[in-house]
Amino acid sequence: MSPKSRLYTLVKAWKNKPFQEVRDACGQPWLGLSSEALEEHQSWSQRQAISNEPIFNAQGTKLTSSLFRPLLTATDTQLLRFFMEGLDTITYWYRSGRFIPGILPIPAQHLASSGFIDALSDLILNLRLPVGLVNLGVYKLNDADSIDSCTEGLLRMRRLGVLMHLLDFSGASSQIRWIEAMQPEGIHLEIGQFRAAGLPIDMIALGQKFQSQIYVSNVTLVKDLENVIALGANHSYGGLMMPPVSRHQMLHISDSRIAKAIFSLHPHKNLNGDK
Repeated sequence: MSPKSRLYTLVKAWKNKPFQEVRDACGQPWLGLSSEALEEHQSWSQRQAISNEPIFNAQGTKLTSSLFRPLLTATDTQLLRFFMEGLDTITYWYRSGRFIPGILPIPAQHLASSGFIDALSDLILNLRLPVGLVNLGVYKLNDADSIDSCTEGLLRMRRLGVLMHLLDFSGASSQIRWIEAMQPEGIHLEIGQFRAAGLPIDMIALGQKFQSQIYVSNVTLVKDLENVIALGANHSYGGLMMPPVSRHQMLHISDSRIAKAIFSLHPHKNLNGDK
């Protein structure tokens, strides 16, 4: 039999072969992958999830940090696992040569648990990351009880070099008292709540008083970006700036490309003075 005819026989046999399920009757993995290999593949897939929202300076010309979004919707049982994933992402960037601070959101009520703080401390200490890379984003800080109960846990985190952010600042008096007591490194305002009510100029003054960086979230309109600049805020993020990306994509964000994209939204003059 010639080589050509043998090839024809093999192709014909493959074509006529009955369709097989992805798993066989015994439940064994398809393609001969071991359970360890499948777990590794699934872990790799999870690490490519669109989980990281890029944060830029107010003008959109420089990447300044990232918000790890899965923690904003995590259940109580998912918090530690997602926090580990967020730390792993920050470590991945750092070992890849990019110093990208990551903001990891945690509800205020959980920071009152000494056991939960112990677990966070162990995870952070094991990584030995430089100060400034791990940022704790406190949210659901809405009443005096949660503010008082989480203070000790936050002070423990700060002693480890973790920076503090208040994520959902609304101007409530209880939040202002917390800012005065903790003096967080970042205060986050959601721009949508001020589209009709007017810009919170007094809130910006509050941030300046305590040397806190002002972050503006949910920037989705060109007018929002103009308001961010008018406020004198330090950072901005939202759909207009860039939607969430995977941790690998974050490494390849080019500041110059972002600057060009944002700058193109506004009329400007070139060197010849033409529009």
